[in-house]
This record gives sequence, structure tokens and C-alpha cells, in this order.
Amino acid sequence: MADIKYTKDLLLTAIKASVTAGKEIMKVYESNDFHTSLKEDNSPLTQADKNAHSSIMQILQTTNLPVLSEEGSEISYEERKDWELFWMVDPLDGTKEFIKKNGDFTVNIALIENQKPIVGVIFIPVTGILYFAETKLGTFKTDYSHWEGLEIENFDFLTDISEKLPTDKTEIYTIAGSRSHMNDETKAYFEKLEQEHGKTEILSRGSSLKLCMVAEGKADIYPRFGPTMEWDTAAGHAIVKASGGTLTKPDGTPLLYNKKNLLNPFFIVKRM
Repeated sequence: MADIKYTKDLLLTAIKASVTAGKEIMKVYESNDFHTSLKEDNSPLTQADKNAHSSIMQILQTTNLPVLSEEGSEISYEERKDWELFWMVDPLDGTKEFIKKNGDFTVNIALIENQKPIVGVIFIPVTGILYFAETKLGTFKTDYSHWEGLEIENFDFLTDISEKLPTDKTEIYTIAGSRSHMNDETKAYFEKLEQEHGKTEILSRGSSLKLCMVAEGKADIYPRFGPTMEWDTAAGHAIVKASGGTLTKPDGTPLLYNKKNLLNPFFIVKRM
């Protein structure tokens, strides 16, 4: 198992990578002139995705750990199946939100040990809000834009300038999701929750921010009965777990990473 000092150092590296990638994304975002292409699965790809991926790879490669990124996911299972410790990266989670210019897109970086996320970083480039977690130490949130230009080399200093999560508690049972984008399974689950809890509220956020809302305590649950990939959830999974929440398959069994097929099963995120 990775030593705590080692994981603290790796977390600082991941934060540096996420913030650097965020700056690259904002250059494209603010240019108002970015070309969009389609990947093989018909999902959009922009120059911001590519630039963020390159900047993250340059920084994470200094750790001498392998990296599995959405923009470099052609690595074969034979090559990665024995990885005990590696980075899982989504350089730009929420490309559709990026194209819509609604601000709800993130940089996601996770450290996976023996198929479980132990470190997670989610950075929101538009606002400068940073979520970070180490499973033994907890989950934190800070406005990184306040520390622009400051080289943060000390984990304890970083936690001193951050809030430990959760900080909120819902009065009405709150579900992270969207009523307007709901398949039959999700609709039935929402109805079940409404029967159990009476009045409920819906909190709609883009990309991985739904997981952050559970970690903060702003949402009680986030059911996902639609397709996601491992890099979509790994960082948020670490953030939820270290805040005292859970992310499991609907039957309660753990969600694991670095599977042969990188497509996630359905899952449910809950506050404890």
C-alpha cells in the first residue's frame, strides 16, 4: 500500500497538473474560435481536450507512474492489467458543456491503487474551484484562483487554506441529476426516492460536479443509470469516498477500475 507521504506528494503533483491543464483549457475557451471534431464514439473533441491532455502528461510523467487518459485510452488491457498504481485522467470532462460555454466542465485526475481510487482531484477552470482528496486524510475544497502564482509545495499548507468536506447538510432530500435527461431506469428510481422521502429536490450540475455535490453535502444521492467511462468517475469516486460517502453498483458492490472493458456499470453515489 502506498505510503501516506508518497500519496501526499503525488496529490500535489496532480493538483499542479490539473491547474496547468485548466489554464490551457481557458486559453481555448476564451478564444471563441475552437474547432470541434468527433471521436469514433461520436463524442466531441476540441483543441482544449488535446492541449489539456498534453500538459497533464508532461507533469504526471515525472512521477514515473503509468497514465491512462481518455485521450490516450488505446493502451491495451494486456499492457495495463498488472498496473498496481497508476493515474486515471479525464483532461476535459464535460466537453459538451465546454462547447455550450456554461462553465460546468472539469479536469479530473485520480490515482488508482489495486483497482480502487485513493487520490482524486477535480478542478473547475472557469471558477478556479478545486476539490481534492486522499482517502485517509479526507476531502477538501478551495478557491485556487486566490493562490494564483503561489507554488504550493506543502500539503499541510494546502489543507489550511481549504474547507474540509462535507460542509453542507440538506433540509430536503436532494437528488443530483436532471429531470430533462432521464431514461426509464432513472425515472423509476427517482419515483422510488420520492415515495421513500416525500418531497425531494433536484440539483442539476454538469459532468463530475454531481459527485462533488454529494461530497459537499449539497446532495444526498446521485443515481447514474446511463453510460460512463472509468475516467469520468475515478476522481469523483475518491472525493466522495474520502468525504464519508459511497459510490457502488446498485447492488451495493464496489465499483472497480482498470477493467478489461473501461465502461462503467450503473452506479449510485450516496452520503452515509
